[in-house]
Amino acid sequence: MSSTAELNRIETQVPARMDRLPWSRFHWRVVFGLGLVWILDGLEVTMVGNVAARLTEDGSGIDISAGQIGLAAAIYIVGATLGALFFGQLTDRWGRKKLFLITLAVYIVATVATAFATTPLFFYVTRFFTGAGIGGEYAAINSAIDELIPARVRGRVDLTINGSYWLGSAAGSALALVLLNTSIFAADLGWRLAFGLGAVLGLTILVVRRHVPESPRWLFIHGQEDEAERIVGDIEDDVREETGQELEDPEDTLVIRQRKTIPFREIAKVAFTKYPKRAVLGLALFIGQAFIYNGVTFNLGTLLNGFYDVSSGMVPLFVIVWALANFAGPVTLGRLFDTVGRKPMIAGTYLGSAVVVTVLGFYLTGTEGNRWIFLAILAAAFFLASSGASAAYLTVSEIFPMETRALAIAFFYAVGTAVGGITGPLLFGRLIESGDRGLVALAFYIGAGVMAIGGLIELVFGVKAEKSDLESLAAPLTSDEDTDSDEEAEGEKSQGKEPGGKEAEGDEDREDPRAVERRQRDARIRERRARQVAGSTGSRRYRPGPGQGVGSPWIPPAPSEPSERALDSEIELITAAMQEHDEMAVADLADAVNAKFWGPGRFPRALRVAADEGRVVRVSRGRVRAPDRVAAH
Repeated sequence: MSSTAELNRIETQVPARMDRLPWSRFHWRVVFGLGLVWILDGLEVTMVGNVAARLTEDGSGIDISAGQIGLAAAIYIVGATLGALFFGQLTDRWGRKKLFLITLAVYIVATVATAFATTPLFFYVTRFFTGAGIGGEYAAINSAIDELIPARVRGRVDLTINGSYWLGSAAGSALALVLLNTSIFAADLGWRLAFGLGAVLGLTILVVRRHVPESPRWLFIHGQEDEAERIVGDIEDDVREETGQELEDPEDTLVIRQRKTIPFREIAKVAFTKYPKRAVLGLALFIGQAFIYNGVTFNLGTLLNGFYDVSSGMVPLFVIVWALANFAGPVTLGRLFDTVGRKPMIAGTYLGSAVVVTVLGFYLTGTEGNRWIFLAILAAAFFLASSGASAAYLTVSEIFPMETRALAIAFFYAVGTAVGGITGPLLFGRLIESGDRGLVALAFYIGAGVMAIGGLIELVFGVKAEKSDLESLAAPLTSDEDTDSDEEAEGEKSQGKEPGGKEAEGDEDREDPRAVERRQRDARIRERRARQVAGSTGSRRYRPGPGQGVGSPWIPPAPSEPSERALDSEIELITAAMQEHDEMAVADLADAVNAKFWGPGRFPRALRVAADEGRVVRVSRGRVRAPDRVAAH
């Protein structure tokens, strides 16, 4: 049998089972085990920028010039892009878990070795492999996260995780203030400890990752459906034990033709011939964010020092404020990517940041200005840009088939970083060096233009991926598209059934009670969405909410959508809990329905809809009553 030969044709409900899981300790384990790598990346990039001046000083323990430091930064980027491509295709071939362990190990070894560098050549080599490990992490981690996190919260979780890069950046700046203090650490020791601390954090993450399973989606495609079933079964058992509740029956079934491996040529052909518009979208988003981010990140210190007289010792404080604004963006706006929708939010953050960056350019040329006002405008621009940049990774991980997911992330990251990540720093650095405010403003205008192009392309080619399962956004290459739905429907009719399994008229008494319950639930969902559409007038029309972005912002989604089924189940739990009480505190109600397992933001939303439908009545901000008990009081 060749490596590309098909194994079996199977039916699986693994994706549906994963997407209908309530939020649990398992998901937190995924978030912390896989997501903390972005803190490492932010720590690495910022740390080198902060210790650069120390490395060039006498007594640092390494004879390296400022130009060689810049070359090392470029080598780090080259390592990241090549590492992303190399490890990305291995991630699709060998599996997510193997690669997110291997790439983290590469990072740890390389960053420890950096701490022992005594020559520029040794420093270059260690920075290359550090970048390679981080680049490989991007592909392995983003693909694993998206395949393990439920569709209903995938957007906000992914954005928050990617945004945590800036926590690492802020931490790197804060550590630099201590580690570079020669009254505490010797000049040839502090910067070495900085790299060592990154390795310690990496080892901690490695321990947590050992308990994160392989992606069940990857397993069942590659002929390991039994292992996929075992992993999902174990997760479900843990969730039942943790929540004390039974799980809903999954409804969607996927038919797969398994293969051990899929040739690279087939992956590339499908990704870039079947989805050319999505390829253009991915390139536009990545190039735009890489240009503006790398341009500012690598040159912010010199810009502040040259135009606003910020001393080198104070630069880390400004970087901390800027980094925290970058982190606040995805954390604050992330939920809107799952409610308002991907297209309006991605386009809005790209175009919005372009507008604010343009204002920043005018501020630079209009007056010498104040350093804090400059920082405030910069922070506002990147509050928006950070959400858009994080969404770029989310986008390419969602819109390509599962077999190409890691390689797609790697490819667009590599190209975007190679194009925008190199030209941005070079342009900003050269124009800042000129000392001309007008030329520096020009660099910001160009950055705004590149971001605006990304936003406009998102408006044209963007995919409405919010709350949709990955397989519906891009069918796996191994999915069985030769379905016999027409023949099956005719066969069901000949057996006295309606298409889809419904019994013919007159046989309701023999119908599966679960089918009856599903029809009742679907009817409730249709009525609920119809009421929301009818009420979508005036300012309410633009209220963020689930289902917007499906067809058009005001077309109700199909009742079978996982997010709508989950909402209905949550409302039913709230209704049942209120039947046993005259009046309850909202916090007690949340405990009674185990809302902590529903996922971020789920309980307030369900309670709001339940109140709109008259299932509960709000007595005050923190208390509710069952509607049939209001009259008695």
